Amino acid sequence: MKTESSVKNQLFVPAEWRIAMNNEISTKNPLGENPVNSLLYQFAVPSIIAMLVSSLYNIVDQFFIGRSVGALGNAATNISFPLSISCVAIALLFGIGGASAFNIAMGMGEKENAVNYLANSAAMLFLGGVALTAVTLIFLEPLLKFFGSPDNVLEYAKVYTRIVALGFPFLIFTSGGGHLIRADGRPKISMVCNLAGALINTVLDALFVFVLNMGMAGAAYATIIGQIVSGLMAAWYLAHCRTIKIKKENLRVRWKYISRVMSLGTAPCANQLAMMVVQIVMNKSLKYYGSLSVYGESIPIACAGIITKVNQVFMSFIIGISQGLQPITSFNYGAGRYGRVRSAYRSAVACGAVLAVIAFILFQTIPHQIISLFGTGSEEYYRFAENYFHIFLFFTFINFMQPISSNFFTSIGKPVKGTFLSLTRQIIFLLPLLIIIPLFMGIDGIMYSGPVADGLAGVISIVMVCLEFRKMPA
Repeated sequence: MKTESSVKNQLFVPAEWRIAMNNEISTKNPLGENPVNSLLYQFAVPSIIAMLVSSLYNIVDQFFIGRSVGALGNAATNISFPLSISCVAIALLFGIGGASAFNIAMGMGEKENAVNYLANSAAMLFLGGVALTAVTLIFLEPLLKFFGSPDNVLEYAKVYTRIVALGFPFLIFTSGGGHLIRADGRPKISMVCNLAGALINTVLDALFVFVLNMGMAGAAYATIIGQIVSGLMAAWYLAHCRTIKIKKENLRVRWKYISRVMSLGTAPCANQLAMMVVQIVMNKSLKYYGSLSVYGESIPIACAGIITKVNQVFMSFIIGISQGLQPITSFNYGAGRYGRVRSAYRSAVACGAVLAVIAFILFQTIPHQIISLFGTGSEEYYRFAENYFHIFLFFTFINFMQPISSNFFTSIGKPVKGTFLSLTRQIIFLLPLLIIIPLFMGIDGIMYSGPVADGLAGVISIVMVCLEFRKMPA
């Protein structure tokens, strides 16, 4: 039985302690015993489905809004999108961070510590959502203008965002709670929570938008009703964990647990925050350079918003794989089973590569058909959308490396490396390129900044993981 002092000292676990793990504990846990490929399939498939279902919230709204309100409605959802990214950032900060801390602690046999990590993370997920809702409602119009809203889009964006903001606590709790539920060894439950909300959203979207003609407000109400149902389901399952028992006192937020959780969740959270910053700069750039082109202000914003969310479908597979990888690598790294850590990572990368090639082929060959799913537009509308698919997403076939590798470093308790890697694509490369290249190439420069950033981030990911594997004991 370890003392309170020794527990505190294990918040950052030295490698030699992991090697000296209690092997009896690890062999009794399926994460340390079952075949790696089987575990990856078991955890990744439900995670992928959960991520796909989450992306459906945005895709479904784009579909119904595009066919009822039109391009200005789609542009409005893109203006609001940075707030959705903020929700994901908070969910990953306490969801991935809490899951990683929980699994590492369980791998070390520190069950009491693990309970506090998970419970504190759950509490912070909901509190973070409440805070984001308050900020959004108080500063709604200034935020939307800051996000790059054209004047003819602003009212649509205000109607939509004012409503969806009410669902932020439930959206964040569902997304982040899903990671905690998976860490408890129940990936299918996480999938069910997300699936229930998405199905409700889809049905109510059709009812509110097409039958009741509620427009933007109808799509927003459908979204938050689905999120509330999913959030309540996730809360119920977390209250009935399989491997631990959460008590009321475990929910009291304490810095010694939250600091560890936040350190492990910083990498995926930083990646999302970077995406938010890039999205804001992107909207402003599309608005400015679009006004100087034949496309105008609204067409580039509408098209880029749709294509970003279509790309999220592909990224849902990749992120789902990385999330499925997390409990496997966290537990086995904590148990000192480094061969299983390497094997799990390589299997995840192989799966990601196959999916990335498929997505690349689709984006390059049928962009017109994809964009047509979200309503009709002018000749300029389709021309910009097709060019954006062809150019901005050209390096889709290597885009799997950075998110999988970033989450890998987080899962093995190396958040600094994970955070750096998560920032490479968005902040270190894409953001400056978005500012510099359009100065010489106009709106086309925005498109060409994407593949350059993707290629550089992919190469750095490969180098960092290879160096980590060389240092890792056999």
